[in-house]
Amino acid sequence: YLGRIVERATVDEVFATPLHPYTKALLASVLTPEPGRGLPESGLGEGYPDPANIPPGCRFHPRCPVAIDRCRTEAPDNRHQGERLAECLLSAD
Repeated sequence: YLGRIVERATVDEVFATPLHPYTKALLASVLTPEPGRGLPESGLGEGYPDPANIPPGCRFHPRCPVAIDRCRTEAPDNRHQGERLAECLLSAD
């Protein structure tokens, strides 16, 4: 997201239990072939990030549905969960 890898895991792990809010939003936005279902709601709002004006703290916090105050000031590092990585302050260590 904005030039950062926010999650790394096996394909099965990402689809079964995504850890990062952006990964969750991407998976929620996948279209389905069901007629009449309409477009899925990603929860990311209408705006798009400006790569020339990256926000302080977590790059995803302006669009993140679970951001806390700390996300606005502290840039997350990759947090390990076994072999998995998620760049989110709210991911368990």
